[in-house]
Amino acid sequence: MASLFTARIRFRLLQVMGFFIGLVGQAVRAFGGPKLGSMITRPVSEPLLLLSGVQLAKLIRQRKVKCIDVIQAYISRIMDVNPLINGIVKYRFEEAKKEAHAVDMKLLENWEDDATLEKKWPFLGVPLTVKEAFQLQGMPNSSGLVNRRNVISKTDATVVALLKEAGAIPLGITNCSELCMWYESSNKIYGRSNNPYDLQHIVGGSSGGEGCTLAAACSVIGVGSDIGGSIRMPAFFNGIFGHKPSPGVVSNQGQFPMAKGVQELFLCTGPMCRYAEDLVPMLRVMAGPGIKKLKLDEKVNLKDLKFYWMEHDGGSLLMSRVDQELIMAQKKVVAHLETVLGASVQHVKLKQMKYSFQLWITMMSAKGHDGKEAVKFVDLLNSHGKPISPLWELIKWCLGLSVHTIPVIGLALMEEKFKYDTEKYKKFKAMKESLLKELVEMLGDDGVFLYPSHPTVAPKHHVPLTRPYNFAYTGVFNALGLPVTQCPLGLNTKGLPLGIQVVAGPFNDHLTLAVAQYLEKSFGGWVCPGKF
Repeated sequence: MASLFTARIRFRLLQVMGFFIGLVGQAVRAFGGPKLGSMITRPVSEPLLLLSGVQLAKLIRQRKVKCIDVIQAYISRIMDVNPLINGIVKYRFEEAKKEAHAVDMKLLENWEDDATLEKKWPFLGVPLTVKEAFQLQGMPNSSGLVNRRNVISKTDATVVALLKEAGAIPLGITNCSELCMWYESSNKIYGRSNNPYDLQHIVGGSSGGEGCTLAAACSVIGVGSDIGGSIRMPAFFNGIFGHKPSPGVVSNQGQFPMAKGVQELFLCTGPMCRYAEDLVPMLRVMAGPGIKKLKLDEKVNLKDLKFYWMEHDGGSLLMSRVDQELIMAQKKVVAHLETVLGASVQHVKLKQMKYSFQLWITMMSAKGHDGKEAVKFVDLLNSHGKPISPLWELIKWCLGLSVHTIPVIGLALMEEKFKYDTEKYKKFKAMKESLLKELVEMLGDDGVFLYPSHPTVAPKHHVPLTRPYNFAYTGVFNALGLPVTQCPLGLNTKGLPLGIQVVAGPFNDHLTLAVAQYLEKSFGGWVCPGKF
């Protein structure tokens, strides 16, 4: 992944390259590129699509709603909307309908009380979508890499198996960026996903197809993974909830590419959903035995929490300035917490946040405990076992002949040119340890930190090429190993989602999840596209 570059020079080169590529892309679009309408104009009309996973499962268990009716409602919505957003890239409708009928038959034969059924199957009959990077039996597992387009999963990833055992019914797999390494979800197999609030804007990455699918009410719960913000950026850009758990809680097994070495410490698999009340039940299921590391049964008294906030990273020259609308949204949250909730809220300035990108890239480039370096990014691009030449791929891309996206080629070029800098690693590792210590001491076991999710709302397509480092607003918390919940805060003046990250100390996920539910009640949570 992007983990494989180092040194300040590469930052500048990639930024310059991205700037010119962005200009080319804009020129191409200006002269005959595909034109997309701005918005999905058909809001949800089917009431079943406006219920949380918890609510749907309860209605199904109590036999007030047939599972097949729920699944059919979602299939109809997908057929209506997915051609616009291209979120789901492979359907499994026939299998889903068979599984729905099986649920209905099971309930005809099983008359146990609701509490017993809930314990067995907390998500019985609930529609689920899964990021294509995860194994889902019978479905492709390419991560957008052309030389893996014929790879079909023979089994389920650990989290997928756990959700299926809990009763969830997968409807299909969702789009991602090539090799899950970029924050626009586009690749040479499935094409590009579009934001349901404005089709000209990105959905984020790498779990972007999952984000837009949920936001467009084409699914209710989903699976994502996050090594630099790949759950939280799509959740933010699409106005839904996403949670990056504390490391080591949820299994990462069964996804491609799989993090190795020290990168395993930063990759987190977690839940994505439209409704905050689904986050905790999903995490309980997805974590399996790892749930023992968390304190989800502890009651959280929000008035007793200590809230801290910071409106930007302190002024990094690598990243964009935070939009005023995002700052104002954050200040509204702060004012609400102070005046309505009556909580303690303190503005802070963490000086080392200004080096968020450097901290992330340094930690991702580190050697593992066994002294081995991570797998080279360029090696993942091998074609049938043969190494590729990044420079030749760039030439082919300019001629429209490459099977790779330009972000992947750019990252491979940077990796090839620059070597790992030991001194720089020591410097930023020490800075990371210092920042982590400061945050952990500040937050303790009763504090949360409010921080922007990204400097801007969802940008237009291709714009990330000119702003490659903005993801560091999320990536820094992977480097620090802290749990984070992404929370929607309504829409801006142009109808695009606003949001905020809620951060806690290690293994204090229950605090951020409790705050997420409170913010949903206070600010409305997910807003259905087409209703503004």
